[in-house]
Amino acid sequence: MNEQHLEITQIELYKLSIPLKEPFIISLGTIYNAENVIAVIRVNNGLTGFGECSPFMTINGETQATCFLIGEILAKKLKGKNALNIEDCMNVMDKTIYGNSSIKSAFDIALYDIASQHAGKPLYKFLGGKKSKTLLTDYTVSIGEPAKMAGDALKIKNAGFGVIKVKLGENKNADVERIKAIRKAVGKKIPIRIDANQGWDVKTAIKVLTALKEHHIQFCEEPIPRWDFMSLGKVRKKSPIPVMADESCCDHHDAKRLIQLKSCDMFNLKLGKSSGLFKAKKIIALAEKNNMKMQVGGFMESKIAMTANAHLALSSKNILYCDFDTPLMFEKDPVSGGIMYQPNGIVKVPDTVGLGAWIEKEQLDKLEKMII
Repeated sequence: MNEQHLEITQIELYKLSIPLKEPFIISLGTIYNAENVIAVIRVNNGLTGFGECSPFMTINGETQATCFLIGEILAKKLKGKNALNIEDCMNVMDKTIYGNSSIKSAFDIALYDIASQHAGKPLYKFLGGKKSKTLLTDYTVSIGEPAKMAGDALKIKNAGFGVIKVKLGENKNADVERIKAIRKAVGKKIPIRIDANQGWDVKTAIKVLTALKEHHIQFCEEPIPRWDFMSLGKVRKKSPIPVMADESCCDHHDAKRLIQLKSCDMFNLKLGKSSGLFKAKKIIALAEKNNMKMQVGGFMESKIAMTANAHLALSSKNILYCDFDTPLMFEKDPVSGGIMYQPNGIVKVPDTVGLGAWIEKEQLDKLEKMII
């Protein structure tokens, strides 16, 4: 990949803000808008790469404004570098500033878009993947009153989705009542997965997960605070429901630690946590070595980053679960190309070379921008 040189000649950053159809509520707070950043990287042979991030203050400590600020610093460091040497570009960003995984992921996706276009392959093939499995996304029920959540879950089932994801993370009685109401509304057959977003303490997590055993839950994401990862193994040991690490597993270093501690059954990969595809691949390698299942999910990304997620999901047989629903929550979709949503929550990945998702110039020109 690094034998040839494609010089980065220009980087553009755009603020992409899109209202949601309705507020999205989780234990960490309420989201009303997707406040994202689009990165466009141009190289000296005319290729253009698109990337995106959706910063999440309470998870990766970034905002749209900080991504714009740090993005300018990183763009100046990347300009003139070889876009095909992604490892070097990632090292440059990591040496420039610690953390800031969200904005780094936007650059990473754009670099992979360029590299896979240069190779003449769709991104999933460039990542070593095959279209040998069906990608099936869930659709998420926001946290709220049990009756409201049950109604929302039924709408999701009736819309044809094959999997329902439910946000929890309050207390035992409230969360158990929520799942009871949802199961009563949707029946026993449709799979349900739950996400506490760190909302429980250890004792509460064990109590809730034990109480939910009879309701056939696929798995639970991040039951306890991320900083309490030393206790996650205790929850896993006593839980009848598989435990998936999310916020406590950002990059491959986190994944290695969680594996050594035997803290969880599965990982949830998010490019905004891992700094993009380069480090996500390192997590995948560790998971495969330890025969662990994975999910690929996201924050509030549009189809730019969600398409990158889908390509990634095709790169490993151990990635069994997909959480690609957020573009469906937008009031409008500014993205051309990209993943295609089909009945029953099936997600199709484009077979065009590269990422296969972009935003047309006339759409970009409407956005606040910075050119480096």
